Amino acid sequence: MKDVRKLQKAVISALEDIKADDIQAFDVTHITAMFDRVIIASANSGRQLRALAHNVQDKARALGWRVAGIEGEDSADWVLVDLGDIIVHIMQPAVRVHYNLEELWGHPKPRAPRAPAADAAPKPPKPAKSAPKVSKAAKSARPAAPAKKAPAKRKPRTASAG
Repeated sequence: MKDVRKLQKAVISALEDIKADDIQAFDVTHITAMFDRVIIASANSGRQLRALAHNVQDKARALGWRVAGIEGEDSADWVLVDLGDIIVHIMQPAVRVHYNLEELWGHPKPRAPRAPAADAAPKPPKPAKSAPKVSKAAKSARPAAPAKKAPAKRKPRTASAG
């Protein structure tokens, strides 16, 4: 069985050789069973984009990997290199921003729920935060609160001579 990590390093190295920008690699084994890694990189021109794709293919073949397919080689915007276990997207910056593949493939791995520690003592119940309920009879037995004074009325103003 071939080592995917070795191929990933070779692909990233191939992209760096031709000066690809913003190279990102994602382990997607928790999202899909079709492939293990997605690598995304940016190229500043159509010529650089094609050179990057060819260099990735050459490095993969040198390691003994088969190139399953290439899509978009005729376009100058986006090339996909399918290496079986690794999919490589090489895109122009505007196309990369538009499709935002990082959002699709960049989700973190789901975590398994944490089991409580066996030696941890159970937490005591929290005290009630609300005031205790008072019965109607107890409420009526309470002395009434003193009545508040009503505000004093003001005299109407008279027009001043002036």
